[in-house]
Amino acid sequence: MRINKLYAIVSLIIVPVMAAGFIATAGAETIKLTYANFFPPFHVQSQLAESWCKEVEKRTGGAVKIDYYPGGTLSKAPQIYDNVEMGVADIGMTVLAYSRGRFPVLGAVDLPMGYTSGVVATKVANAVLEKFNPKEVQDTKVMFLHAHGPGYINTVSKAVHNMEDMKGLKIRSTGMSTILVKALGGTPVAQSMGDAYQSLQKGVVDGSAHPLEANKGWKLGEVLKYCIAENSVAYTTNMIVTMNKSKWNSLSPEIQKTISEINAEWAVKHGEAWDQIDVEGRNFIVDRGNEVITLSPEESLKWKNAVRPSLDEYAEDLNKKGLPGSEIVQFIMDSIKQLQ
Repeated sequence: MRINKLYAIVSLIIVPVMAAGFIATAGAETIKLTYANFFPPFHVQSQLAESWCKEVEKRTGGAVKIDYYPGGTLSKAPQIYDNVEMGVADIGMTVLAYSRGRFPVLGAVDLPMGYTSGVVATKVANAVLEKFNPKEVQDTKVMFLHAHGPGYINTVSKAVHNMEDMKGLKIRSTGMSTILVKALGGTPVAQSMGDAYQSLQKGVVDGSAHPLEANKGWKLGEVLKYCIAENSVAYTTNMIVTMNKSKWNSLSPEIQKTISEINAEWAVKHGEAWDQIDVEGRNFIVDRGNEVITLSPEESLKWKNAVRPSLDEYAEDLNKKGLPGSEIVQFIMDSIKQLQ
């Protein structure tokens, strides 16, 4: 009888934890981690990151708890990767393009190859990570990548219907959007998203390269009038969620497995979220009376042909560094075609 009662008590303790997908080690000390993110707390990508933290705690039965720091409060975006590597933060989300040239393989994902959605861009980014396993990110443990939807040229006061209209325009750019702007005859001006609003408002730049979501999420649609929605040369910006390698290695195989399962689910969620907020960003500018410009088929082909040499040049630069540049660029192109 006593044995049966003991069994019943133990079952009451273990079953709920098993339901969460993880059996916590009895008496084990709670593992406390920190997560640094540059996205402000109200941004959907920040909210998803916070929900990832809560899901890890839930599925590990409370064995892992994560303190979440959005809005650059623990680390600013350009330093997040280094700070994760050094252990200042245990986990971090940042934009790889903020460290131009440091991540050449994954940087190729951002090239203006004609993305049509965040779901596609996210799948391509993770496919490149899995296939090429680039050395550039092996000093941390990558959780997953995600990437925004098609990046477009947006202007304040001049409607752009052809490449001639792009000449002389100063366009705020980051990462591979600079390649797009240059190829089309504009002048890229390197600026973070946080500086974009004032630069556009004060006329420091004539436009900005960004996805539709930024029109609402960063309020850029308030100071812009035109969006050139040209998918044939749309770029993306892929973001990394990564963890300090020593901290990852200190976790039990069970916890690692649980987190890996969550990673696969959240990569999809982030990609889908990019597309949802793109819809909101487009509605935001349309409701304000901003014009969304569609190029003619002939002009679209011109833009695509103008950008192609830059893609080949990037591939050749990787080849010279001993990396399979041509294979990487072709893999990305093929993946986009297959997924769209």
